[in-house]
Amino acid sequence: MANNRLSISFHIDAPREQVWGKIADWNSQGEWMLQTKVWVTSDISEGEGTFIAAFTGPLHRMYPRFKRIGLLDLMIVTRWEPPMLCEVEHVGAVLEGSGSFTLRESIHGGTHFDWSEVVIAPKVIFLLLAPFLYAGVRISLARFARSFQ
Repeated sequence: MANNRLSISFHIDAPREQVWGKIADWNSQGEWMLQTKVWVTSDISEGEGTFIAAFTGPLHRMYPRFKRIGLLDLMIVTRWEPPMLCEVEHVGAVLEGSGSFTLRESIHGGTHFDWSEVVIAPKVIFLLLAPFLYAGVRISLARFARSFQ
């Protein structure tokens, strides 16, 4: 098994606090994440120790009825520094690794958004899946950025 990294950076025309408020609203992430339903599974909904579930698949709106046609990603927030940094650990049976997003104020106004994932998987499998994962995340984050226009 290898630690495989994917990263995406882009600019959002909105203040950092506004971007943080929207990206950290776990339950609304399904509005912009490609074919994904997201929900909080813990008693707390923000901060370290928050548990989040995300089901991605063509029938995501019908989860759990069609749970075999997709991927359930279980995460726990391990670092929480609003409005700058959130880190999660993937703790599900299939997807292992970690993820983070960092928000920085841009010198040109707005917010610089950095997203990163470390996926623990055999290198060959990761190389086969990486283009699809990258494209899906890129499309989702572009939708997120457009929601501020």
